[in-house]
Amino acid sequence: MTRMTGNRMIGIVAVVLASFIPHPGKAQNLARRINDAPDGKVRFEFAARQDLCGTGSSISRGEHNRMSWDSDYSEDVEYSEECLRGPVRIVITKSGGQIEKIRTYMGGRWRPTNERTTTLGVIGARDATDYLLSLAGSSSTTKIGSEAIFPTTLADSVEVWPALLRIARDDGRPNGTRTQAVFWLGQMAGDKVTGSLSDIVGESSVDREVRKQAVFALSQRPKKDGVPALIEIARTNRDPEIRKTALFWLGQSRDPRALALFEEILSRR
Repeated sequence: MTRMTGNRMIGIVAVVLASFIPHPGKAQNLARRINDAPDGKVRFEFAARQDLCGTGSSISRGEHNRMSWDSDYSEDVEYSEECLRGPVRIVITKSGGQIEKIRTYMGGRWRPTNERTTTLGVIGARDATDYLLSLAGSSSTTKIGSEAIFPTTLADSVEVWPALLRIARDDGRPNGTRTQAVFWLGQMAGDKVTGSLSDIVGESSVDREVRKQAVFALSQRPKKDGVPALIEIARTNRDPEIRKTALFWLGQSRDPRALALFEEILSRR
C-alpha cells in the first residue's frame, strides 16, 4: 500500500474542500464581459428548470400556469413550435455603456445577429444567477433591478430565495425592486407548500373558489388585520391551494411578518 505524505494529504483535502466553495469570480467575469461589450445587445443563455417551457415572451409551467408580459413575437428569439423547453435566454440592451433593458426568453433559438449584438454563449446557471442577483441588488433603478430578478427564478438547480430575501429586506434598494423580490418569494413559498396540485379533486372546486375569494377579501383589509389572518391561513388551512392563495396575497404586502413566513417555509428541508 502506498503511503501518503502529510503535504499530499493536505493538498487533496484542499482540492476537495474547494469544490464546495462558491466561485464569485465566475460571476464577476461575466459582469466584466458584459461591461466590456460595446453598446447594443448582449445575449447569453443558461439551463432552465425542467418544468418550464416558452414561446415568444411567455413562459409556462404546466397547462394552466402561464407568465406572459408581451406578445408571442420576439425580435431576439425564433420558435419552430409552441412551448419549447429551455434554455433561459437573456438579452441585455446597453447604451452609453449602461444597461437599459433586460429581456428574458425561454427555449427557441437565437435570430441571426448583427454588428451591434455580442453573443456570450452558454453560461453556468449559478454564474448567471449570481450576476443577475448582483445586478438586482446593486442597481439604483427599479426597472433594471426588477427585470434582473425574474430570470433567476427560472434557473435550473439554483436556490435563489436567500438572495431575494436579502433584497426584499434591504431598505437601500428601490421600492419596485423590493416589491418584485417579495412577489417571487411568495410564489416560491406557495409552490413549496402545495407541491403538485394534481391530486386536488374537482368535486370541491366551487367551494374552493368561494374560499379563495374570501382570502382575497382579507388581502384588501388593513395590514394590521389582514396580514395576521392570511398568515394563519397559510400556516393551518388543510387545502394546499388555499394556502398558496394566501401566500400569493402575502407576497403583495411587503410586510416583514410575511417575509419571516416565507423564510420559514423556504428554509424547510
